[in-house]
Amino acid sequence: MLKVEAIIRQEKVNDVKNALSNAGFLGITVYDVKGRGRQKGYVLNFRGREMRVDLIAKTKIELVIDDKALDEVIKIIRENAVTGNIGDGKIFVSPVLDVIRIRTGDRGKEAI
Repeated sequence: MLKVEAIIRQEKVNDVKNALSNAGFLGITVYDVKGRGRQKGYVLNFRGREMRVDLIAKTKIELVIDDKALDEVIKIIRENAVTGNIGDGKIFVSPVLDVIRIRTGDRGKEAI
């Protein structure tokens, strides 16, 4: 099992969520987050003063999947999150040792 974490633009969340759902990946967790990467933020002019915004609002989507679904999930996220501009985000993949459904005690793939 793998955990896929995608940090994407806020305006792309519904596109990604709907595409994952349509492909059968229903269980996701969504967080509002702030961060920065190579973009290093941006500069605003507010009342004649320059203001640097270096933590940009993004959304983080997490899901745990079977190893075999990785390429499909990455493709879905990339196709639906891309704008072609700096700041489109990143996808991180990590191994998951086990998953336990609290209600039933199911473990592993059955608990996803």
